[in-house]
Amino acid sequence: MTFLAVVEGDAGEWRVDEDALTEAILDRWADAETRYQQPSEVRSLMWEFETTNGPGEAYLHVDGTCLYMDVWEDEAIWLAVLFRRLTPDNLGLVFCDQGYSFEVRLPPGTSETELRDLVKAAG
Repeated sequence: MTFLAVVEGDAGEWRVDEDALTEAILDRWADAETRYQQPSEVRSLMWEFETTNGPGEAYLHVDGTCLYMDVWEDEAIWLAVLFRRLTPDNLGLVFCDQGYSFEVRLPPGTSETELRDLVKAAG
């Protein structure tokens, strides 16, 4: 299933720290492959990895404010919480699935358990 973590509204000049995001992904999935997409109007950086549930991938939008995740829900929640930690507190962040069957806001400091509960309540 595809999920998104996206900055809500105008992020100004901010974009996520790609190195910090890559480092955290590699800490969780040491065998993840990192690829820069060029040229692309949508993707800038892509990670492919093997989870306990099977293969997964995530990619960063070229503007650095949206993370697309093609993974199981548990991995998407982990990635969304990570993206929230790397996003300034003054920016809103939304987590949703591709079909918009749920859409939840992630306040700064949201834990995986809290996000899981928000998703469950929204669905």
